[in-house]
Amino acid sequence: MSASNDKFYEKKNDSTSEEFVKESREVRHIDNVVENVNAKLANPLAGLSRDQLIADASKFVHSHGLGHLEEEFQKGALIAQDPSAFESLPLLTDEDRNVLRREVTHKWDQPMTLYWLVIMCSLGAAVQGMDESVINGANLFFAPQFGIDPNSSSRNSWIFGLVNSAPYLCCGIIGCWLSAPLNKYFGRRGTIFIAATLSFLACIWQGLTNTWWHLFIARFVLGFGIGPKSATVPVYAAECTPPAIRGALVMMWQMWTAFGIMIGNVCDIAFFHVPDKPGITGLNWRLMLSSAGIPALVIMSQVWFCPESPRWLISKGRYDKAYESLLRLRHSPVQAARDLYYIHVLLEAEAEIMTGRNRFLELFTVPRNRRATLASLIVMFMQQFCGVNVIAYYSSNIFSQSGFTNLQSLIASWGFGMLNWLFAFPAVWTIDTFGRRNLLLTTFPLMAIFLLMTGFSFFIPDSAEKARLAVVSIGIYLFAMAYSPGEGPVPFTYSAEAFPLYVRDVGMSLATSVLWFFNFVVAITFPPLLKAFKPEGAFGWYAAWNVAGFVLILLFVPETKALSLEELDQGTSPP
Repeated sequence: MSASNDKFYEKKNDSTSEEFVKESREVRHIDNVVENVNAKLANPLAGLSRDQLIADASKFVHSHGLGHLEEEFQKGALIAQDPSAFESLPLLTDEDRNVLRREVTHKWDQPMTLYWLVIMCSLGAAVQGMDESVINGANLFFAPQFGIDPNSSSRNSWIFGLVNSAPYLCCGIIGCWLSAPLNKYFGRRGTIFIAATLSFLACIWQGLTNTWWHLFIARFVLGFGIGPKSATVPVYAAECTPPAIRGALVMMWQMWTAFGIMIGNVCDIAFFHVPDKPGITGLNWRLMLSSAGIPALVIMSQVWFCPESPRWLISKGRYDKAYESLLRLRHSPVQAARDLYYIHVLLEAEAEIMTGRNRFLELFTVPRNRRATLASLIVMFMQQFCGVNVIAYYSSNIFSQSGFTNLQSLIASWGFGMLNWLFAFPAVWTIDTFGRRNLLLTTFPLMAIFLLMTGFSFFIPDSAEKARLAVVSIGIYLFAMAYSPGEGPVPFTYSAEAFPLYVRDVGMSLATSVLWFFNFVVAITFPPLLKAFKPEGAFGWYAAWNVAGFVLILLFVPETKALSLEELDQGTSPP
């Protein structure tokens, strides 16, 4: 090699080295910016003196028409800076201290208005579950009536899957993304009311259809109710509840969705024997599909009696209404002032930080956010491809193929729904003790084993039909018992805490959209998969995905239990 070539390669290597150093500095700069963002959002009041806090609180109340509450907000600002140090604050009265002590020692002692709001949110989750499960029983009747029996041809199996999956197609591509504009203009209650109204009308519409494509359209419109509701109700509950019980309420969404699935199965059984009336063919399946609209109607009539989200009211500059809302959701004025002032300074910090930033792009360009995005999308994707919704939507068809009668199939499906709900309760305790990652790593191998058990049971010959029925049922029930405390509640809980605060709403929208899109993929592909591969191959397919899920969790999903945002930023693991 000539000397000139040596110089060329030296220059090239120096250039490459300089570019590498420059890129490394840029990455470190971005990480430092994100760390500063998270630190500021963790508590914007940290580091301020008491005199400064009192002065800021006084300025705040006079600039927002709350001057008559100046003393309460001065107390609230001091408490918000360090909630654990209230005993040493001289401005507080003995009554204030007693209220704050009880808040710590009796965290479930909350006003009845808050519990009414929790009931409404739980009912919203139950509506979600019913929307998903009433189709299970109706599948046995509308498919032959509309000429789309999935067992008759490959074309019909795809159409049958398309009709079943229509709401989730809408959720994945449109519904979930409507949540942000609806919330912006109509508030949390308004969005829930609109979503519940659409759910109610679409459920009734389903019961009035007479062709498969008409039923597809009605169910697609149902997705406009399911999507915004699934994205708004957990946020509404989280914004109205105290931090001490907020995590448990995130868990409640999945738990009461499972309860709704069980109630949907009950409705299928209740309407099974309803006879046709003159001029009405298939009255039973029409009542099944329409029944999911009843709890939606209850939400429509009751949601306006709950207070609006204080955070949303503050974002619109309606501080007086936000304070009134918090007074209904807390026991004392000092608690309401503390929470309102803290929400205000947090929103101010967010507004300052968000100026000129593309939060969606930063989900992928910032390493801390990219790790959270990858982990959240894995757990959301696997919630669908673990196979649970195959059973939730098509268990009546699966049990029927194994040899059950139609009614026996619906009763067996109800057993799955009941176990899915009951075994979600242990996760309330284990998710914060055993850990999110450990729950997933324990339950994914079990789900794979039980799906293989269910699939292989179809090899049992017809001469031993009772044994086949028993093994199919046991396999599906054991799968439900493994799924419910693990991959059932973990995805929503994990996604809600994995993202840094400043991109959490965008991250959750993406995660929820991915969840519903792959829900659609599972729902539309299972009937043709079942026809092509038979139950043995179909269950083996999802068992293999559970093995893949175990590997993905092991490699890319870190534990978030007991970790602060700063520890998550550094990529540390719990001890």
